[in-house]
Amino acid sequence: MTQPQRNSASVQSDSAKAGGDWRRARWVVLLVLLICAAPVIASYLTYYVFKPAGGSTNYGALITPQRPEPDGFMVRDDSGAVIAPAAFKGKWLLVSVAPGACDTACVTHLYFARQVRATQGAERDRIETVWLRTDGAPIAANLRTAYPDTHAWVVDPVALAKWFPVDAGTQISDHIYVIDPNGNLMMRFPKDADPSKIKNDIAKLLRASDIG
Repeated sequence: MTQPQRNSASVQSDSAKAGGDWRRARWVVLLVLLICAAPVIASYLTYYVFKPAGGSTNYGALITPQRPEPDGFMVRDDSGAVIAPAAFKGKWLLVSVAPGACDTACVTHLYFARQVRATQGAERDRIETVWLRTDGAPIAANLRTAYPDTHAWVVDPVALAKWFPVDAGTQISDHIYVIDPNGNLMMRFPKDADPSKIKNDIAKLLRASDIG
């Protein structure tokens, strides 16, 4: 009669041991997952909870939500031919907006965009510079010579205003914008922007993203 009791006790002991082993294994798995997730958690806390003094870590204003190219939006070249929507995709675009006459502010933006691209070193081929012209006025020969790699496209200013937001008290031509390789308008730099800070933001975008 004592043998069944010993068997029952043995079974209970084995069960308890198995339960303990399972709990320990579960804690080990949870600890490994926590260690793996730590960088993600730290990043989340840094950007969304413990923000650095001064707020955002970027200089340009993030456009949220990002704005894809609107349906029916058309851009033309000097001959009047429509530029395919795909022209806004595949590269990071630094976009300036101004009439064809291009005043001092316009020239400054074109220069900044060109220099920001040039200072990205090996990453510069991921960037294109774009001048969206709000009229069909001819471009001065010296500008074409100075900025041969900048796409100078003509756009309807009314349609553009529906896509490109501005800061209070400013106009579209006061800003340099960024369009990501998926064709989304995602950042706007302030009026009279500091080119070194633009350069830093673009460098961060290129490091953080493997698209484009």
